[in-house]
Amino acid sequence: MKRVVVTGLGAISPVGNDVNTMWESLKAGKCGIDYITKFDTSDLKVKIAGEVKDFDPTLYIEKKEVRKTDLFTQYALGASQQAVDDSGILGKVDEKRFGVYIGSGVGGIETFYNNSVGYGAGGSRKVSPFFIPMMISNMAAGQVAIRFKAKGACMPVISACATGTNAIGEAFRAIKFGYADAIIAGGAEAAVTPLSIAGFSNCKALSLREDPKSASIPFDKRRDGFVMGEGSGVMILEEYEHAKARGAKIYAEMVGYGNTCDAHHSTAPDPEAEGAAEAFRLTFEEADLQWDEDVYINAHGTSTPLNDKGETLAIKKALGDRAYDIFISSTKSMTGHMLGATGGIEAIAAVLTIRDSVIAPTIGYEEKDEECDLNYVPNKAIKQNIDFAASSTFGFGGHNAVVAFRKISE
Repeated sequence: MKRVVVTGLGAISPVGNDVNTMWESLKAGKCGIDYITKFDTSDLKVKIAGEVKDFDPTLYIEKKEVRKTDLFTQYALGASQQAVDDSGILGKVDEKRFGVYIGSGVGGIETFYNNSVGYGAGGSRKVSPFFIPMMISNMAAGQVAIRFKAKGACMPVISACATGTNAIGEAFRAIKFGYADAIIAGGAEAAVTPLSIAGFSNCKALSLREDPKSASIPFDKRRDGFVMGEGSGVMILEEYEHAKARGAKIYAEMVGYGNTCDAHHSTAPDPEAEGAAEAFRLTFEEADLQWDEDVYINAHGTSTPLNDKGETLAIKKALGDRAYDIFISSTKSMTGHMLGATGGIEAIAAVLTIRDSVIAPTIGYEEKDEECDLNYVPNKAIKQNIDFAASSTFGFGGHNAVVAFRKISE
């Protein structure tokens, strides 16, 4: 089996439209959540979100192509271009062994909404000829593959909020077992629309708190729901010897992946958290986690009552008493929940935690919950050597996904 390493990173997020800006914001505890500016929210219960700010798609695609692509695809192209440039891999990999695994939880929902409104107002003539290729969830992966002539496997994973993590995990497996030399992997989402905000709030998933800076408060007893975010997180995964031969910069080694399903409920997690715990166990087992390693988990940490309690229980079931000795934080306290993109962004944060020996905090934390009693690195970043970092995400439908990274060793 092959070793797999991370050689490039790219990010479009509510706290920065490149990796360095995003990471500096997360370390500083900067909150990217604010009042929605994209549309009138007067008819909505929820008026806040983690919007991407000042994104210019023409930095990544020609101006004439902008109207032919949904925003989630534009975000994916932006993050992928950053990651590919960062890695220096173009021209140094066999295009038939170069893949794209980029998914989205809901795909082109903005396109779907706008064209539905158009159809309702003016009939079929108001539906764009680009409606289908803009809307379908595989198009981000397809467009990225076209951009970079990646003719290997192109797999747009769709597993709700676990999408980005599953995409990275499945890419890891493809390289580990010899099916590819390098893969562009991650997730993209642009679901801050009236329809999706209404849908999530009506199913009681979103926070109804009115202060944007204290609405996404993972693990805090006051939490009442998640805050919608958007963007894209992408990384280049590469076979170690391939990366080494071309003199690539290596951020970390990817060492584990766990993928399970609760098979319990369409939206609620299993209260016993056994599926999530098994995803952690599988990851730690494949990675051969050692007792003397300093461990960090970038938690799913959505700020919903059930998730945060269940994830805490899952970590305890997977690690036993050791759970109290590790470091955990939820960067969703700053970005909001980026749905299918969140796994990509949070895997990047896990990798950079290893590189910089700095743990980004869980901001907005004030009131302890007796059922969430681990070390969530509240409110301020800390300097801490980290040998091993994991990222966990869980999605509607019972999807559980965990990925893990380690400091690179020869």
